[in-house]
Amino acid sequence: MTVWNVNSTAAGGGVAEMLRVLVGYCLDVGIDVRWHVISGDERFFATTKRIHNQLHGFPGDGELGRADADHYEKLTGEFGAELAGLVRPGDVVLLHDPQTAGMASRLATAGAHVVWRCHVGADHDNAWTQAAWGFLRPHLEHAQAFIFSRRSYAPDWLPPAAVVVIPPSIDPFSAKNEELSGDEVASILLAAGVLRQGSQPAALGGEGRGRTISHRATVVAEGGPIDASLPLVVQVSRWDRLKDMGGVMAGFVDGVVGTIDDAHLALVGPAVAAVSDDPEGAEVLAECVAAWAGLAPADRRRVSLITLPMDDLDENATMVNAIQRHATVVVQKSLAEGFGLTVAEAMWKARAVLASAIGGITDQIAPGTGILLDDPTDLAAFGGALSALLADPAEIARLGTAARSRVLADFVGDLHLAAYAHLMQDLHLHFP
Repeated sequence: MTVWNVNSTAAGGGVAEMLRVLVGYCLDVGIDVRWHVISGDERFFATTKRIHNQLHGFPGDGELGRADADHYEKLTGEFGAELAGLVRPGDVVLLHDPQTAGMASRLATAGAHVVWRCHVGADHDNAWTQAAWGFLRPHLEHAQAFIFSRRSYAPDWLPPAAVVVIPPSIDPFSAKNEELSGDEVASILLAAGVLRQGSQPAALGGEGRGRTISHRATVVAEGGPIDASLPLVVQVSRWDRLKDMGGVMAGFVDGVVGTIDDAHLALVGPAVAAVSDDPEGAEVLAECVAAWAGLAPADRRRVSLITLPMDDLDENATMVNAIQRHATVVVQKSLAEGFGLTVAEAMWKARAVLASAIGGITDQIAPGTGILLDDPTDLAAFGGALSALLADPAEIARLGTAARSRVLADFVGDLHLAAYAHLMQDLHLHFP
């Protein structure tokens, strides 16, 4: 059989990155696996972003109406018909996230074994999660199995035997996670325009592991590129309101500036034009830039907003790798998080992580391997915890060592591949 993966973007975000890794490894061992990326118009992605937010328990930009449902059904029906012309009876189709759920009916009719993987969710229901599941439920009735990152994300109307829990994973050998020396890190960040010339060790010509950095990041900063000698706090994520980049900035300014004299904050995200399935990205980035511009001049000098180019995905991943490795502390102060694999990425690099105690982040950070914040909206608590951590280099080192061991044990790609293998075996046994 052929295994098909379907999602809505080839670049930007954890799903696309994870598929690049898993599809590559499956091909290497002789599995016939394909990756199909659907498109969509502005209205379609506005609707699916609303579903995304509501599955997290947040309203997004409003209610899901009948017109939204009609447009969603029309486009996903067309996407499903297109793919149905390619799949064969007995093939497995893994549909990823809300953008693809409406394809299930057409593909099931074509004889495919349809599996829907949801990478987002909330631990507790509210009116918004119920609205999103009500929107999706008619489409999901045509799937045979359902994959969630956490069991608590699965709605109670799904057959328990059809629900599979597979946590996401990182690939230690990818450009984003491979080992880099200190000189390589400095060289990459100098070439990308993130670090200031003359503030880092001798450069290596902008190369890391044989990769030349030929594109530069866009840096919004009062003093230009960052002084490499400063302790650096980093949050890497998409420009998404649920990641609360603005809250990170406010908490850092109020809780760290004035307490830790030399610490600097970098909020890092992708070039928004390259993330095709997230219509809010440009808005959120603009809001962050406006908030930064509204800071006092002395505070602005302590904060940088960095967008990384997406022209070359390996180059982008190498930049993220170098930024995380250069960081003193990595934060992930999300308001909601399906899993938050940037946490595992930073932990793999032996960074001390301070993050919100929500969703899949709590699965990654075990006691003693990082710091969890009970209330992600409490900016004073965030700033205080970050300030205390920055003042304790020994604790930073201890947490980093424990964090790397944690990821090695539970969140690397071979475990993920084995879980998929068991799922395919079960599908073959129950639906030959």
